[in-house]
Amino acid sequence: MSAVLDHPAHAHDDHGHAIPTGWQRWVYATNHKDIGTLYLLFSFTMLMIGGVLALLIRAELFQPGLQLVNPELFNQLTTMHGLIMVFGAIMPAFVGFANWMIPLQIGASDMAFARMNNFSFWLMIPAGLMLVSSFFMPGGAPAAGWTLYAPLTLQMGPSMDTGIFAMHILGASSIMGSINIIVTILNMRAPGMTLMKMPMFCWTWLITAYLLIAVMPVLVGAITMTLTDRHFGTSFFNPAGGGDPVMYQHIFWFFGHPEVYIMILPAFGIISHIIPAFSRKRLFGYASMVYATGSIAILSFVVWAHHMFTTGMPVTGQLFFMYSTMLIAVPTGVKVFNWIATMWRGSMTFETPMLFAVGFIFVFTIGGLTGVILAVAPIDIQLQDTYYVVAHFHYVLVAGSLYAMFAGYYYWSPKWTGVMYSETRGQIHFWWSLISFNVTFFPMHFLGLAGMPRRYADYPMQFADFNAIASVGAFFFGFAQVYFFLAVVLPAMRGKGAPARQNPWVDEGGKGAEGLEWEVPSPAPFHTFETPPRLDSTATRIIG
Repeated sequence: MSAVLDHPAHAHDDHGHAIPTGWQRWVYATNHKDIGTLYLLFSFTMLMIGGVLALLIRAELFQPGLQLVNPELFNQLTTMHGLIMVFGAIMPAFVGFANWMIPLQIGASDMAFARMNNFSFWLMIPAGLMLVSSFFMPGGAPAAGWTLYAPLTLQMGPSMDTGIFAMHILGASSIMGSINIIVTILNMRAPGMTLMKMPMFCWTWLITAYLLIAVMPVLVGAITMTLTDRHFGTSFFNPAGGGDPVMYQHIFWFFGHPEVYIMILPAFGIISHIIPAFSRKRLFGYASMVYATGSIAILSFVVWAHHMFTTGMPVTGQLFFMYSTMLIAVPTGVKVFNWIATMWRGSMTFETPMLFAVGFIFVFTIGGLTGVILAVAPIDIQLQDTYYVVAHFHYVLVAGSLYAMFAGYYYWSPKWTGVMYSETRGQIHFWWSLISFNVTFFPMHFLGLAGMPRRYADYPMQFADFNAIASVGAFFFGFAQVYFFLAVVLPAMRGKGAPARQNPWVDEGGKGAEGLEWEVPSPAPFHTFETPPRLDSTATRIIG
């Protein structure tokens, strides 16, 4: 996935900078492509670790009774699975895509702050190690759920402090990365690329970066208050001292709901590139897509308490958060409509990136619809903390964020590596993932409707059949991702495969993928756009 080491012919540099080699290239990396590769490899490693924890959870739930783990360890597994997947897998992966693609898409030579870019990546390593190592501390890993609710967090062992420190470091990394992205996009676009000619992926990341800067300090504030409650005698969340555990929920979800969109908006950007490319058409309603993205970001700040309908809030509050949550479905629906309108009467082909993009629309829409159902306060009061909620957010985050990442990998990896992935293996990965994902998570809707609570290590016999099906599907889904790495990613990293054309996604008539990233050779040279390119009127091609 790097700007592959075996191609020194492309690695010229007018300024006479030699390309570093060996370990120094990676440890001291300031090149946006190398840092993007590091982020993607780190996030995939964390995805595998988080996946192992998920499979331990599903193995325990394969049948009623306690099989493998005790309830305390089960709670640790559910907590760490959530934290590792959200903060270690999904977010760093999208930052990796941003590092790789934003400078290429806007004609910039690199990210604005190259050394800060390096620092923001290397902060991830100790934070990830601290999260994973918490299992081996006295009392085990944090077991308060990934939301880290008080008062459970006030009762945890020393691993809770380690987890809080890891979250602080990850927050600092996210804020530095966001500043870098904002400054790069606003100040380093090629002449002629106005904001409203900018690729959708850059738009979605620009808005996401502002969201991150706005809400990461809120999370850090909440967990810092937890830390002072634990060790310094404060009572923010301790009722014995006049504190309020529900206040923690308000603060956390003021971060947590924009965080959901932080994890999905870059996915919208990726899909908004792939659908037009394989429909051989321009994106339908570009301006409305930009405004819809901005609307989602703004509305995400006013819907946080729909996670809290069962905390005893007044009916007036329930109505406000119910209606505002339903309202957020409107700009999201605009996006889905625009993607479908782009495909309408297009000359579609179904290579692996397009399969994942269409699969994304299908399963993400299911996740969105269950979200609207959960927005209805009286229904949510019944379904709160059941497996219906688990099904809902996995349809949004796995079938949403993760599928979009796979789509983006298959779409851009020929540009990254200089070799074409195996189309057959890519399609096997897609169908294997799509079927096993639905086998895993669709039954959870029925479990939730029947009243099975989440985060329980045991359950009565009436839930056994659907749990067994879900557990089998989960193992198949996990092995599909191992297959993806071994059969698709590793051969590409080793340079095995047919050489990729400069733009492999155009047909004989020249229709297909557009954008500045397709104007540079494959693999992308170590240094690109050392002088700002001159663009045509569409800002998608270089002239001269």
